[in-house]
Order: sequence, then C-alpha cells, then structure tokens
Amino acid sequence: MSTRPIGDHALLSDCRSAALVTSDGSVDWLCLPRFDSPAIFARLLDENAGHWSIRPAGPADVSRRYVEQTLVLETTFRTTGGTAVLRDALALGRRERGHALGTASPGTLLRQITCTEGQVPVEIAYAPRPEFGLVHPLLSPVGGGLAAYGGAHVLLLSSPVDLAVSGSTAHGRITLRASDRLGFALHIGPAWGSEPAPWGSRRIRRRLNDTAEGWRSWSRLHRGYVGPWQVEVGHSGRVLRALTFAPTGAIVAAATTSLPERSGGTRNWDYRYTWVRDASFTLQALATAACEKEKDKFFDFLARAAATQLQRGVDLQIMYGIGGERDLSERVLPHLAGWRNSTPVRTGNDAWRQRQLDVYGELLDAAHQTLPPGGSLDPPTRDFLLQAAETAASRWTEPDQGIWERRGPSRHFLHSKLMCWVALDRAIAMAPALRADAHVPHWRSERDRIRQAIEQRGWNPRLSAFTQAFESDDLDASSLMLPIVGFLPPHDRRVQSTVLAIATHLTDPGGLVRRYRGDEIEEEEGTFLLCTFWLAHALALTGHTTRARQVFQTAVAHANDVGLLAEETDSTTGEALGNFPQAFSHIGLINAARAIRDAERQPATRRTGH
Repeated sequence: MSTRPIGDHALLSDCRSAALVTSDGSVDWLCLPRFDSPAIFARLLDENAGHWSIRPAGPADVSRRYVEQTLVLETTFRTTGGTAVLRDALALGRRERGHALGTASPGTLLRQITCTEGQVPVEIAYAPRPEFGLVHPLLSPVGGGLAAYGGAHVLLLSSPVDLAVSGSTAHGRITLRASDRLGFALHIGPAWGSEPAPWGSRRIRRRLNDTAEGWRSWSRLHRGYVGPWQVEVGHSGRVLRALTFAPTGAIVAAATTSLPERSGGTRNWDYRYTWVRDASFTLQALATAACEKEKDKFFDFLARAAATQLQRGVDLQIMYGIGGERDLSERVLPHLAGWRNSTPVRTGNDAWRQRQLDVYGELLDAAHQTLPPGGSLDPPTRDFLLQAAETAASRWTEPDQGIWERRGPSRHFLHSKLMCWVALDRAIAMAPALRADAHVPHWRSERDRIRQAIEQRGWNPRLSAFTQAFESDDLDASSLMLPIVGFLPPHDRRVQSTVLAIATHLTDPGGLVRRYRGDEIEEEEGTFLLCTFWLAHALALTGHTTRARQVFQTAVAHANDVGLLAEETDSTTGEALGNFPQAFSHIGLINAARAIRDAERQPATRRTGH
C-alpha cells in the first residue's frame, strides 16, 4: 500500500495528461498520453506500481515552489555538502503560447537537476509499471538511455547517467558539483512502429525553458481578477487550465482515481472525467479568472457531448469522458492495494448511469453565461438547449440520485429541484436566442410550481432551514445554492437562517464544512473544501463579510505547500483526502473570492458583517 500523504504531491500537466511528484523528487503518478490513460507510475496507489525518483543520496532539507506564473515545479534540496535544484515539467509543444497550450504536447516528462553549490550525491531510481502496475517491462539500453518494452506503448528514458538494470528497475548514482546539470526525459510512443529518439541535456533544458514561457504567456493573458487573494485566484486558474484536455476543452474533476473520502474506506472513485454538474460553477470561475476562450470551449464540449441524447429521449448523462465518451463503465483493479489500504481501486465511474436532474440547470445556466447580450445560437445548440429546458419542465417532479451521487434509492432532493428551476429561469431569459417565445408561458408556469414545491416541502420550520430533500430533517450544504443561483434574495430570512444552520451544524471544530449529515458511512467522510467555499460565498452574499473572510481563510489554509487543494480534509488529522488536485475546490475558491470582493465593495449600510 502507499502511505505518503496525498497533500505531499505537486501537479504537472501538459494540458493533455498529468503527473504527481512528491516532495522528495519521486514521480508517483503519471498517465500518458491522456488524463484517463492507464498509469505508467502508480505508486500513489500501491508501492509496487511504479515510480521515478531523482533525489540526494542522503538527508536533505526540502523546499519547493512553482516557477512564477507557471506549472514548472522547482524542488530545492539542501544537504550538508551542497544544494541541488530539481526542475520538473510535462513538456508543452514547441513554442506553444497563450490559448494554444496543449495543442501539440509531445507526451514527454522533463526533469533537470542542477547543483548550485558544493557537491551533492544524487540517486536515480526508475521503475516503469505500465497499465497500473500490471506490466513489468523489459528494460533495454539504447544510445543515451533506456527503452521499456511491454504493453501498448514503448517508453524511452533519455538519461545522461548510465543506469544499472535489475529486472524491470534501473538505478544510478552520480555526484554533482557546483554548476553540474543533468537533463532527463521520458517519452511515450507506440509499441509498434518507429520509436522516439533520445533527447540530449541541452534540448531538455531548452524545452523546459520553452514550457515555462508557455505557461507564463498563458498567465499574462489571464489577469482579469483584481482583488483579495489575487495570487490564489490566478494560481487556481492555472490549475483549471492544467486539468483541461486541450483537444476538446473538457476539464477533468481531478487528475487521479481512487484516492478515498476516508482513509481505509471503500468510497474510491475515478475522477478523470468531466461532470455536467460542474459546468455553471466552472464557467463562473473561468470568467473570473479571465479565461473566456477556455470558457467557450468548455461549453462547446458539453453541448457536443450531450446533444444527441435528448434528441433520442434519453436522460442527459451526468458525466462524459474527456473525448466525449459516454460509456464509462467501472472496473476494479484487484492487484492494487490502494492508498493506505483503501480498496477497491477503480477505473471508470458507474455514476454515469445515474439520473441527476440538476444537470439541466447547470447546462442552461452555463449557456446563459456564455451567451452575450443579444447573442445568437447555432441551430444544433439551440435545439439541444430547447430540449433540455423542456425536459426539466416535464421531469422535475421525479426523484433522482442528487448532486452527491448517492448510490441508494432515488429521492426528491432539494438541490435537484432548485436546478430545474434554474434551467427554466435561464431558458426564459434566453427565449429570444432559443426562438422559444411560444414556450415561455409553460416554462413560467412550471418554474412557479417548482418554487412553490421548494418553499413548501423543502423548508423545515423546526430546523429553520431548507433541507437536503423534501420532508427531510437532514441539512445539506447544497442548500447554500439558493441565494447563489438567485432563487431567493440573500436578505430573505429563510436564506439567512439556512446559512446560519449550516454554519452551526455542518461545520467541524476546525471550521470546515461537511456535505451533509446522513448515514454512518457519510458521517465518517472528511469535510469538503468546496462546501466550505460555498459557505464563504453565501456569507458574503448575505452581508456577513467578516465571517466570510474567516471561512475563506480557513479553507484556503488547507492548500498544500504549492497551493493545491484536495477534495476533502480529515477532520481529526487535517490531512488531504479524495482525488487530487480537485478542480471543484479551486473553482469554489475563485467564485468565493469574487463574491467577497464584490460584497466588500458595496456600501457598509448593505452589509451586516462589518
């Protein structure tokens, strides 16, 4: 099993795939050539599933950072004899700049270690294990490196150091002196056909510098947000870009699979896919971070992926593969021990089969955000959105699995009804662009019926709060969406008391928010950073700006040393839990920061938390 803390990892991305690197210089997760490809290194999930480490041979004090405005990782090792700096990146295409990031990424992991003072003995350990550790490849020396044969691809490690091969693992050791620099690269190619050629250290250095400049060029185009936590918002925007599959514009929920919601637990899911549920929140965050082109491309991906389903009278799918794939059937990998014995390890995600009625609201809200005033829609998109609105109008009375994808009986979840209300509200606003004026009276009637149902059956007078489901006694953080999506004004007494109830009863002693209170399994899960940012967002809207800042600071303090957020946090230990890094958490950060900034710009008489 793997025991290293989830938060010890840093993300690398070429906007097509991802790697995770530990603080001591080990690549413990790498999927090439796509985010959802079988892992080449998966020590994150099992000690025997592959890694590639470059580190000092003895003890070292370690610090690390991303090179400013980039996702090039720089790890500094200080030993008794000297200092070495390791730079890691997934290579972008040559001279890719701005919005072109990821359009021609070569599928190459770059690593360069430099001795900056004294001398440092360095060890290299290379243990590729393709297909999540199932393949132990044949390692064969080639001029300038090692080739690994086995499975669907050939791997070529460009190495300036002669490595000793033992089975499917290679080791090397070399002492670096001041100004010595070594460059390594790992390339992937098809198992049959021409193999990639090794790269020299000079070429690796140029590609590292070129990749850093590519990220900086992107960052220069995305400086639209000015306000509190400006650095964190900018970094979160880069994380969202890093989790974007450039060929389609799809954004994965996280870079990993099967990191658990509870250490040793069984709720271990594959998050390397795109959820429709995240759409409207994602677009808000992309707009705040000035990612307009990414925003448009993400919506286009969703519309194309989902369009034909409604035409066939099939429920809108809740999630898709990053290439638009629909069948995401789940598979268990029994040979992997899991992170801290958290099994089963899964690929695929059977939640794609679930019914979640909230997706219609998220989709139409996303369309509403991307449509400029007086704008028009192409006929296929227009027909698709019209069908989505009609489906929300006809099916909102039905039960579903809800936003948290509970694998139990369907229920009448309040959030699902709320998002059907959003679907119709946004469809009415877009009626001219949808050429749907004749539908508006019906949509208004159904929107009013949804409002009445939520206000009558979703409100619990004993708790003085809106609850998880109709006629329920359970609180749920998703009720914070009521003011955020505009269903009720923030000053409404029911909104105020719901926010207070969630802040009081769903917040742990450390100030983080649980999704909800329910069955025993759910109570054992960690607190959710997204829900904590939601609370900060709702507090800002309801005028409690001082409290909003406090909650925001509590959440953002759980970022790791390079500013990455997990999905959840263990209430007892404070450790990161869940798949990592989590796009939804960074989305929550961006949107909450904007809400607090906007609230603080209002006259003091309109705020109650000053």
